[in-house]
Amino acid sequence: MATVPLNAFKTVTADLTTTLTNIYTAPAGVSSIVLMAQIANVSASAATATFVHFNGTRSTELIKDFAIPGKDAASATTGKLVLESGQVIRASASSNSTMKLTLSILESANE
Repeated sequence: MATVPLNAFKTVTADLTTTLTNIYTAPAGVSSIVLMAQIANVSASAATATFVHFNGTRSTELIKDFAIPGKDAASATTGKLVLESGQVIRASASSNSTMKLTLSILESANE
């Protein structure tokens, strides 16, 4: 059995597409805290983004079809977001090749 560090910081990045996609899943035996979630619009035109917390049975949009001007960025959370084991962050954009997501995450082993 692999040993999980008590605390581990991670950075997760993703290019968003028009399909709502799983970006990060809290591992088994771990509680994760999303410290920062930034979505950057790397295109010249405005586009929208959706950022979702999924707990296995229910999806909750933190932002939905949120407009971000071209060459600008927005925070998908206004504070920290706690994920229990198995919970998922999902995200999408209104068009491909426009949005990039960066998550800063603290994973803590459940003891």
